[in-house]
Amino acid sequence: MYRDRIRMKSLWGKVVTPEEAALLIKDGMTIGMSGFTRAGDAKAVPLALAERAANERIKITLMTGASLGNDVDKILTEAGVLARRLPFQADPVLRKAINRGEVMFVDQHLSETVELLRSRQMGPVDVAVIEACAITDTGGIVPTTSIGNSATFAILAEKVIVELNLTQPLDLEGMHDVYIPTRRPFREPIPVVTAESRAGLPYIPIDPSKIAAIVVTRKQDSSASILPPDDDTRAIAGHLIEFFDREVRQGRLGRSLNPLQAGIGTIANAVLHGLIDGPFHDLTMYSEVLQDSTFELFDAGKLTFASGSSITLSAGKYAEVLPRIGSYKGRLLLRPQEISNHPEVIRRLGVIGINTALECDIYGNVNSTHVNGTHMMNGIGGSGDFARNCHLAVFVTKSLAKDGAISSVVPMVTHVDHNEHDVDVLVTETGLADLRGLAPRERAETIIRNCVHPSYRELAMDYFRRATQRGGHTPHLLEEAFSWHLRYQQTGSMLTRTVAAE
Repeated sequence: MYRDRIRMKSLWGKVVTPEEAALLIKDGMTIGMSGFTRAGDAKAVPLALAERAANERIKITLMTGASLGNDVDKILTEAGVLARRLPFQADPVLRKAINRGEVMFVDQHLSETVELLRSRQMGPVDVAVIEACAITDTGGIVPTTSIGNSATFAILAEKVIVELNLTQPLDLEGMHDVYIPTRRPFREPIPVVTAESRAGLPYIPIDPSKIAAIVVTRKQDSSASILPPDDDTRAIAGHLIEFFDREVRQGRLGRSLNPLQAGIGTIANAVLHGLIDGPFHDLTMYSEVLQDSTFELFDAGKLTFASGSSITLSAGKYAEVLPRIGSYKGRLLLRPQEISNHPEVIRRLGVIGINTALECDIYGNVNSTHVNGTHMMNGIGGSGDFARNCHLAVFVTKSLAKDGAISSVVPMVTHVDHNEHDVDVLVTETGLADLRGLAPRERAETIIRNCVHPSYRELAMDYFRRATQRGGHTPHLLEEAFSWHLRYQQTGSMLTRTVAAE
C-alpha cells in the first residue's frame, strides 16, 4: 500500500521500523524534526527514541518549526532526552522543565532558525526527521500539513529519516511551495510579490542518497484546542472591524484590506472569524498558521487565497476539512516558515498582523512570553517577525485574567517582546487604542481610556498622573512599576483592598 507513495523504487529497501530508524540518532546529536503548531510533525521515531532512552543515555538538541503534537515534547522530556530545545514549544511538561532549568530553551523568531543554520552560526544538523505524504520519483520529499523548517533541515542534515504518513491525503501534493533563499551576501530578492505568488517547488529537493530510513506511520495530527468565540472575543473582533472600516473610509485600506496574518490561539482565531460578518470581501492571508477561521472564511466566500506554513485545526474542523483538502487547491499554499515570516516579504505585501499579548503596559510595550518576567510560557513565535515589519501591528488580549485578579494592562510589563516602537494598535474587549503617531504620554492616556478594564482604570490613571508629576518622556515610578505584579503574588489579586471592596 505504501509503495505507491514511494515513487523512487530504489528507496523501497529503506523502509524500516521506528525502532530501527531511531538507532540513527546518537547521544549529543542535533536533530531537526518537522512540525509546526502541532501539524505535520514526526510521530513515530521520537517515541521510539524515548523508549530507547529508558536503557541508555541519550541527550539531544531538538529543533523543530514550532510546537509539536501527539505529546512528543512531553514524552521526550519525561524520558530525559531533551538537553536543548528551540525555537518554540507549547507543552506544559516541557515548559516546567524549562522553568526548572533542566532543559535549555532558546526562544527565537521563527524566521531566523534556519538562517542561523545556513550561515553556520548554529548546528550542524546531524539527522532530520521529516513527515511526508509521498516521495517523488527523484527522491523529493512531499510534506504534509506543514513545512515549517523541514526543507532546510532536510537539505542541511547529514542523514534524513522520512516518516511516510498514510493518513495524510495525497491531495496535499501540489499545495507546497518550497523556496530556499540564496546565500548571503549575494542573495537575490525573494520572488513573492503577492500572497498567491508561487516561487519554488512542490516538494523538498534533496539528494536521495541522504535518505537513510523510511518509516511508515498512520497517526493523525493532534487537533488544536480552539474555543468558540465568546462575548469578549466577539467584542474584540467588533472593535477591530470598526477600526478597519474607518481605515477604508479614510482611504488607507481598500475593502479587501491587506493580506492578513493571525497568531495561533483562540483569541486571534475568533477575531478572524468575526470578519465573516464584516463589510470586507476578496480577502487574502499571508500568515504562518492557517486555523479554523481560514477555512470558515473560505467557505463563506470572504477569502480568496491563503498562504501559510501549516494547517492547524480543531478536531471537528480537521475531520471536516482534511478529507476535502483537494477542493482548496489553487487557493492555498504552504511555504517554509522563513518565507512565510520573512521580513522582506511581510513589508513588501503590507501585511496586517494580528497577534496575542500575554500582557501590555500603558505605553504599548507587549509581553508575549513570560509570566512575571521569569517563567516562560511558549515563546515569541512569529509575532516579532510580523510586528516589526507589517503595515499594521495589532495586538489583542482580554483585559482581565484569573477572574479579574489580573489586569492584562499594567504600568510596566515584566518582560518586553515587542517594544512600543513596533506596536500600532492594542485591542481588548473594552476598546481599541490606535497608537500611531502618538508620544508616550499620549499613548498612555489612550490605552488607559480604551483598553484597561473599568475595575483597574482608575488605578492605572492614578499611577500615570503621579508618574507625570515626577516628569520624563516616558514617566514611571520605578519603586511602583511592578507593584501590581507584586500585589498579585502577595494577595492573589492586582487590585488594592480598597478598590476590591468597592
